[in-house]
Amino acid sequence: MKFIRDSVHGNLKLEEFEVRLTDTPEIQRLRRIKQLGFTYLVYPGANHSRFEHSIGTMYLASRLAKNLQLDEDTETLIRSCAIIHDAGHGPFSHVSERVLDSSHEELTSKLIKESQLGDILSEKFSLKKILRIISGKGSLGQIISGELDVDRMDYLLRDSYYTGVAYGVIDVERLIYNMQIDDGLVLRSKGVQAAESMLLARYFMYPSVYQHHTTRIVNSMFRRCLRKLLEKEIVNAHEIYRYDDTDIIAAARSQSGYIEDIMRRLDTRQLYKRVYSLKLDDITHPEAVFQMDSAKTKKVEKEIANDLGVDIDCVLVDVPEYPSFHEMSTPVSLNGKTVKLGDVSNLVRALKDARFNHADLCIYLPEEHADQAASLNFQDYLDIPK
Repeated sequence: MKFIRDSVHGNLKLEEFEVRLTDTPEIQRLRRIKQLGFTYLVYPGANHSRFEHSIGTMYLASRLAKNLQLDEDTETLIRSCAIIHDAGHGPFSHVSERVLDSSHEELTSKLIKESQLGDILSEKFSLKKILRIISGKGSLGQIISGELDVDRMDYLLRDSYYTGVAYGVIDVERLIYNMQIDDGLVLRSKGVQAAESMLLARYFMYPSVYQHHTTRIVNSMFRRCLRKLLEKEIVNAHEIYRYDDTDIIAAARSQSGYIEDIMRRLDTRQLYKRVYSLKLDDITHPEAVFQMDSAKTKKVEKEIANDLGVDIDCVLVDVPEYPSFHEMSTPVSLNGKTVKLGDVSNLVRALKDARFNHADLCIYLPEEHADQAASLNFQDYLDIPK
């Protein structure tokens, strides 16, 4: 066996089979993928990797498996799924995912089938079963990818630790202790407060870390840069899981024109400026914002660019991520019945109504063009009724 010292959970033990998985090039690549993408430009300590998160998720999966009294083989299965569950992530994690046609879960399944990961896993388990679990299907799948999964527990704790933002501190012990398998993964009623705490943590981490206004500007700039690399076929979208952060940075730096300019701006932190923000809680139908597709945003960008007399790539329209908060539908065991967390918690219901409070649609321009935008009425371009 082998021990890895983790900053969040301490000494983590890996059996020989798990060491073979972690030592594959596919999992070692995750050491070179930042968990929070470019968030280190806002929080300098946010340099932790997908690898750290994967082994942390493995540890929590093992803790939960023991609490659920699963047999040893099933525990090994769950631990193995936790190690590989993010193997398909592209460079800079979720930042690149919004540029691609496939989710990281789909790419992970593809990678497992194509690489030695599948060969190693097949020695002990059915690949079909592995793929079901990492896609969140069945009771075991809910451990890795469900409403209150160990993946979410680890990234909240880890992201909070490395950014120094205290909102992500959650009561993992109480959550794990109060889970049971009963026609799926179910939370006991004594764990409701811990679940509420986890939902609150996510609610506050979004504006503070994941959707911090500067992080969103950086991410928008990088996504436009990556899209250009894909269009020029400098980077292969179908094999994005073979690249790491450094590969993309090196590819961008080697280019000329717009791609090189964006990467230089990111290198020197000469970021675009926010010239407009539409708060979603200020409009009657915030869902209309999330229905804006790439064709609509490109049309808006083109019209603004034409009126300002700048290149279209100077204008970035950033639609926020939809604040879904799947924890609201967590099954809770109450007086012999199974109900949803949102049905037994006033706090959860309040959060459902408040989830658009911190979300906004933004428009960014290079600093040298930002002053020109003061004369524009951006609402006319967006055509979203208030």
